[in-house]
Amino acid sequence: MSKELQENYVSLNISSPIWDRVFTVAPLVIIGTKEKQGYDLAPKHMAMPLSFGNYFGFVCTPKHHTYQNVKQTGEFTVSFPIPGQIVATSLTASPRRDEITKSEGIVSALATVSAKTMDIPLIKDAYLYLECELFKVIDGFEENSMITGKIRAAHVHRNYLRISENDEQQQLMKYPLLAYIANGRFAQISETYNFPFPKDFKR
Repeated sequence: MSKELQENYVSLNISSPIWDRVFTVAPLVIIGTKEKQGYDLAPKHMAMPLSFGNYFGFVCTPKHHTYQNVKQTGEFTVSFPIPGQIVATSLTASPRRDEITKSEGIVSALATVSAKTMDIPLIKDAYLYLECELFKVIDGFEENSMITGKIRAAHVHRNYLRISENDEQQQLMKYPLLAYIANGRFAQISETYNFPFPKDFKR
């Protein structure tokens, strides 16, 4: 049995969400959806691969158009922006206005490209694109839900493609990744190290 927590630890009050009291590292992606005659793009940081297979999921609330759009169309795209695209990523979080649609006011102002298998945009020059068909929606995380998709198509910029002959440390130094430091900060990740897996480790 381990010893008690050291005195320099503080117990958090779990009667309210703890995530605003600490920093955590997360990916930052942009989810694209078809919305009536237009489109929607929205940033998400509670997003991740699901299993080691070709599944991807993100947290959303039924109050948001992203949730409703995916439920209606059964499709969504995922763009993984590079650090230089932080402003464009931030713009996708702009609030909606009654007098103009988000598609006309925000999405049309951003540089986008078309997905290959669905009528939904992707952010131009992101390093990884996913085109997903809805797998299942899991409701009930209080006011939030987990939207999961099966990857129908994936495209990666050649500079970010993992090749065994490449020096991974140098590759990431030259082509860094964007990370979200929840809540409210971001980082450019370029300095990385090999993880010290135990001998004969297998996943």
